[in-house]
Amino acid sequence: MIDVRRVAVLREVARLGSFNQAATALRLTPSAVSQQIAALERELGTHVVLRSTRGVELTEAGRVLVEAGEAIAADLSRAEREIARLGTVDSLTVATFTSGGQRLLPAALTRFAAERPGVDLTVLENEPEDALPLVRSGAADLALVYHFDEVPPVRPGDRSGLTYRPLLEDPMWIVFPAAHPLAGRESVTIADLAGERWVHGCLRIVDMLGHYAAMAGFEIRTACRGTDYIFAQSLVQAEVGISMIPQVALTAGAQPGLATVPLAPPCPCRYIGVVTPSRRTHPLADALIQALHDTVAALPVPA
Repeated sequence: MIDVRRVAVLREVARLGSFNQAATALRLTPSAVSQQIAALERELGTHVVLRSTRGVELTEAGRVLVEAGEAIAADLSRAEREIARLGTVDSLTVATFTSGGQRLLPAALTRFAAERPGVDLTVLENEPEDALPLVRSGAADLALVYHFDEVPPVRPGDRSGLTYRPLLEDPMWIVFPAAHPLAGRESVTIADLAGERWVHGCLRIVDMLGHYAAMAGFEIRTACRGTDYIFAQSLVQAEVGISMIPQVALTAGAQPGLATVPLAPPCPCRYIGVVTPSRRTHPLADALIQALHDTVAALPVPA
């Protein structure tokens, strides 16, 4: 049987890359840390770290063990939170990215609250890369996340301890100033947009858009590299440039002076889904996920 305390020591060594720093973090001596790792290696019959003058690196066996240790720590953290909730008012914590929190979550939470009054709801705004660790550790019960081009952040059979449930495809639209010559088109292609200046509302889109533009034979001219789709659309309204915006993040219908046109393939697409723990889902999470599906089914298609 592997000693869980020794695995915790290995996790600190892996996190900090040094026996000395791990010893300081754990309030042990470097010798004690070294002895714990040596004992762990004897238990396993193989090396878990490689020592060098540059520090400490994990072997493949060490990486497997650290991943298992992180999953165990996450399970214990979730168990601790669930035990703390026993006998108290029901609560649910949701992590979400900004545009999902603006367009999808409010209606879903309204549906959820109408069916389950008295539940304490907490919402954390986080990008997917920050939301996943929150779910893994139990700090969030589920997360609304996105990814691009059919590569989900969690895949079946990985060691994340998480499950991804698809929610919807979120196609890209081009937002133009209302007087733009292409504003009345039924659709546009990336090639149609050569020579335009672009306002970016998400830094992840920049390189991806550059890839599609390169396939169409031109380079992107950037007017603004922003991180907010609403801000990007306000700059389009001011005729600073055009912008590629996921359908869920569109606000053009509510703003005068803007026009939206769907982007035709080949083009990027955003995908939205929900991430939950693999081993034990919060009893209320499934109800909120169903409310999210109901919300998606009721979404209007932009004009």
